[in-house]
Amino acid sequence: MRASNRLAARLRDDLAALIRPGIRTSDLEEAAVEWLRREGAKSAFKGYRGYPGYICASVNEEVVHGIPGDRRIGLGDIVSLDVGVIFEGFVGDTARTVMVGVSDPDILRLVFVAEAALTAALAAGRAGAHLSDISHAVERTAKEAGFSVVREFVGHGIGRRLHEEPQIPNFGPPGRGPILKAGMTLAIEPMINLGGAEVDILSDGWTVVTRDRKPSAHMEHTVAITEDGVEILTVA
Repeated sequence: MRASNRLAARLRDDLAALIRPGIRTSDLEEAAVEWLRREGAKSAFKGYRGYPGYICASVNEEVVHGIPGDRRIGLGDIVSLDVGVIFEGFVGDTARTVMVGVSDPDILRLVFVAEAALTAALAAGRAGAHLSDISHAVERTAKEAGFSVVREFVGHGIGRRLHEEPQIPNFGPPGRGPILKAGMTLAIEPMINLGGAEVDILSDGWTVVTRDRKPSAHMEHTVAITEDGVEILTVA
């Protein structure tokens, strides 16, 4: 798990470094294909439940599962990169939202709060805690800042498969659900909206967008639960 998630983190950061005004999301896809080939790894997304891309690249109002294509990134956009890597039989999964010359204070705050929500969620994860302690930390952080959390899409267990039990919502009261145990590996991924929480799925069957078409930010780390907290596996 450590090896696959280190690779995922490196891919995430290397693709993020390519993002600039004028680049297409398909250019990021092409770079990912070559990167994976060079490293001897596979995409965890390509073909998963029929998904057509190697990565997800979601721009502005696109929350998650944006299929790379001809959309060009512009100054002031935010781009949520979500990558999954299979290496030596284990899956790595991580995401970050990249700002492209953003000056709008509301969007700046959105991205910073999404980062803070992930940090709060990580702080809540430790052996003996309840799963919903993580969920509650995300929701509390977002709502206190005046933002909303996506309810239809959640974090998840991860290991030899991309999606394993348990599901990890980004909302709910603390002290509920399974007790976390040392050795569990989880993908924790806040999805925070500038406007309302409601989302729609576009006609491509994959791309999730905010119903009000306001921007959304997505952050994700894969972690291992320990007695003292979490070990973040998706660090380059």
